[in-house]
Amino acid sequence: MPGARGWPGPGGGEISHLDPPTMWRATTVQACGLWPFAAGSGSPMTGVPLGQHLYTGATVCGDPISWFTRARYISNPSLFMLGMPGLGKSTLVNRMLIGLAATGVVPLVLGDLKPDYADTVRALGGQVISIGRGVGGINILDPGAMGAAAERLGGTAGQSLAAEAHGRVLNMVAALISVVRTRPMEDHEQSVLAAALHHLRERTPSGQAPLLPDLLAVLQEGPDRVRAVTLDRGDDTRYRDAVDPLHRSLLGILDGPLGRTFSSSTSTRIDPAAPAVCIDISRIGESDTQLTAAAMLAAWSDGLGTVAAAHALADAGLAPRRWYFTVLDELWRPLRAASGIVDRIDALTRLNRSLGLGDAKITHTLKDAEALGSESDRAKARGFVERAGMVVCAGLPRTEMEELGRVVGLSRREIDLVSSWSSPPGWAVNGGHGEPPGRGNFLIKVGGRPGIPIKVAITQTERDLHNTNSRWAAGAQTLPTARGATR
Repeated sequence: MPGARGWPGPGGGEISHLDPPTMWRATTVQACGLWPFAAGSGSPMTGVPLGQHLYTGATVCGDPISWFTRARYISNPSLFMLGMPGLGKSTLVNRMLIGLAATGVVPLVLGDLKPDYADTVRALGGQVISIGRGVGGINILDPGAMGAAAERLGGTAGQSLAAEAHGRVLNMVAALISVVRTRPMEDHEQSVLAAALHHLRERTPSGQAPLLPDLLAVLQEGPDRVRAVTLDRGDDTRYRDAVDPLHRSLLGILDGPLGRTFSSSTSTRIDPAAPAVCIDISRIGESDTQLTAAAMLAAWSDGLGTVAAAHALADAGLAPRRWYFTVLDELWRPLRAASGIVDRIDALTRLNRSLGLGDAKITHTLKDAEALGSESDRAKARGFVERAGMVVCAGLPRTEMEELGRVVGLSRREIDLVSSWSSPPGWAVNGGHGEPPGRGNFLIKVGGRPGIPIKVAITQTERDLHNTNSRWAAGAQTLPTARGATR
């Protein structure tokens, strides 16, 4: 054994410091020869295995659902992740998705923009639904799983769920009109819309779902129930003046860039029994902000309606109780598309505990929120970080880390550490491929606790399922070589 001044005997010598040995954690079955002389570390071991502690090498486990339900580390089952592109943010969330699915939690990717998660959901035996022009659509007037559950429940519970489904349809149509107009609807227009939807639901045969053209036909006909809320007093001109702006907006949806996606029957309904669900909207172009916003809103409405229906059936003892894990990657895109999405995500982060729903939101920096149109939207977006149970940071510039530190309480050492991960890779020589030094490194912050720095090493299976540079890799073989250059 070394003494206070180093190793004695031949070949020994004085040393000034001895690093402590790396601590490892294992079960008595895995390390039975060392038992009972093994010492544990202070890293959390509840949840999905994420990686190794950067300093101790101990395994670190965690996810928002396990830390909320089992470990009680956090009071809100939500995760907010920030980091520069290409450092592995979605890879870490993909690992959580796989691990939670193994425990019976249902992953819901309600709007996969790249897509990053479709292959993983397929590998889990889940359902992938494509939305886009010429690919598939969603009928926003279809109550979906909530309508089916209401009929199955019957009685007071069924009526209550049917009324909730009607309110969800009303909110979805109003949100779609707001996307087209780029401003909210007037209050009297919402009253007209609610009356028209009630009339349409009553005259639609059971088991069928009305379409947007049917809603237009109701406004054109002007039944007594709809006329009553317009205060037309029997004057057809007053009625037309009241409903024409709403009529024009609905025509704009049908005849404009959104029409074919939302004017026909739902191409594929969400399967409530699926082990995982991904709604793939990656075929919508990045510049098509209106359709992106509308597809995100429709996907979230349909997905959360399915969750509400599943819980209603479970409450009645007609289905097993299930928990859900939603993923919203590239948060900056839907946030900028329409203000209605900010409100919907804001409501979700406040109600996910009662919904049996954990969530992960991923974006690049806090400055993504500053690009929103109104101060109220910016304040709501900043609240996502403040209310998150877990905040996970990949590499970020120092200025961004200092701003984030004012929200989540980062120490100077933590700011220095995460800032160092944002450095670019070194200049590769001889055709080598250098990686950013911070790729796969993350800092997990929970409340005022010290951050947990981890290193994530992915398996080959994860690499195959989650290759965000697949198009670049596919074209690498066909790139022409410049004249005079060497391969």
